[in-house]
Amino acid sequence: MSLPERPAYCWVLAACLLLAGCGASTPRQDSAQGGASNDFRTQTRHDVTVSTTLLTDGQARQVYGVDLADVGLQAIWLRMENRSDHSHWLLVAALDANYFAPGEAAALFTPGLMGEDETRLVQRFNDLAMPLKSPPGAITEGYVLAPRHEGGRYLAVTLAGEKHSLHFDFAVTLPDGTFDFESLEPEQIYAGQVRPDLDLDALQARLRGLPCCTTDKKAQGQGDPVNLVFLGNLGDVLAGLSRAGWSFTHKINLDTVRRLIGAGISGGAYPVAPVSPLYLFDRPQDLALQRARNTILQRNHIRLWLAPFRHQERSVWVGQVSRDVSIKPTLRSPNFVTHVIDPNVDEARENLLQSLMLAGVLQRFAFAAGAPVGDLDEPRKNLTGDPYISDGLRLVAQVSGRSTTALGDIEFLDWQDSPDPLLAPRARRCRAVAGDDCTFLPPGVTPPSGNGGQRDVATGGQNP
Repeated sequence: MSLPERPAYCWVLAACLLLAGCGASTPRQDSAQGGASNDFRTQTRHDVTVSTTLLTDGQARQVYGVDLADVGLQAIWLRMENRSDHSHWLLVAALDANYFAPGEAAALFTPGLMGEDETRLVQRFNDLAMPLKSPPGAITEGYVLAPRHEGGRYLAVTLAGEKHSLHFDFAVTLPDGTFDFESLEPEQIYAGQVRPDLDLDALQARLRGLPCCTTDKKAQGQGDPVNLVFLGNLGDVLAGLSRAGWSFTHKINLDTVRRLIGAGISGGAYPVAPVSPLYLFDRPQDLALQRARNTILQRNHIRLWLAPFRHQERSVWVGQVSRDVSIKPTLRSPNFVTHVIDPNVDEARENLLQSLMLAGVLQRFAFAAGAPVGDLDEPRKNLTGDPYISDGLRLVAQVSGRSTTALGDIEFLDWQDSPDPLLAPRARRCRAVAGDDCTFLPPGVTPPSGNGGQRDVATGGQNP
């Protein structure tokens, strides 16, 4: 399916009408006006209790007396109750490597101040800062200032003791009424229906029998492939993906569409941009997440639907993951624009898998058949005509946002093996045999045979 040809100025005119004069501004939502409640999170480890939440822009303005959001900052509230016999130090860099020291943050506002006003502001920033040391029996409380995230963020709180360390992982949301997860009520989706709890064999069979692809609203065309399954309740899925670097997404409304088009024209960033609806189980996605680049043109994104069955008392979420590489106008989307996907959707699936592994939130995984198979000679196409290739496998991942699983402890269910998504079917394959001079290095660049006794930079030693 190809899009009708339209002059470029038509799309510019449409964008200008939506943007009320082509202004590419990025409006900031202020939840203080909406009365949204803060998402407080608390964990206790070895007699140390850590609590945290994020301030809205309005709340931070009340506390600091200046608008942190104007300079791209966010206030992270922390409270520690140390009922242990040991002192602990807060490793702020683990919370956010790009955090702002109190004086550094205050300096962003002092150029317009003089004398006592400047002194008072600097003192206020210092007074509100979270103390680094927590002595035995002490309660410490304060703020860490970090680059602003929309929708929420993953917080890794690490405390260092004399011969030990404590780790606390939080996924904190920042509701402002415009994120799709805020309106999600999983218990209402299948209200009055029985969701059978399937054993492992029945689950595998059910996943293989799912539709191959998403559809449009009328179920008259095939969209992106259904290549993803999560095992876990909503809290685990959201917390796990947040820890793995995935962000929440805005709902589609006039404001977010205007912001989306503005970012598309300017090439700017919109890390929580809305994701256009696709359909499965006779409804649009229940929620979406993304990992954005510094431009709206490129991102990885996930759409998820709650399935009408469970596994071992866990919810099952069925979805699709793909990588957006550019943007194009279309009349098939309520946004009037849509992303173009990277044809290699298996690589996006692999990227998601590795992000979960490295974040420590993946407990076990498998691959199940059922997605469409396409190759370079006969690629499949989605609703907007983008071609894609795939081995036809679905990633099945059991996640936990509240525990950490080391790489060596992740369980692989050998349902079906996944080929290397970056090895093209007709690619040249090197062999580990004598005389095979296969290399991808440019002419004149030759690696030493067997490393030739060269120094091993990674280990600092000599190779045998």
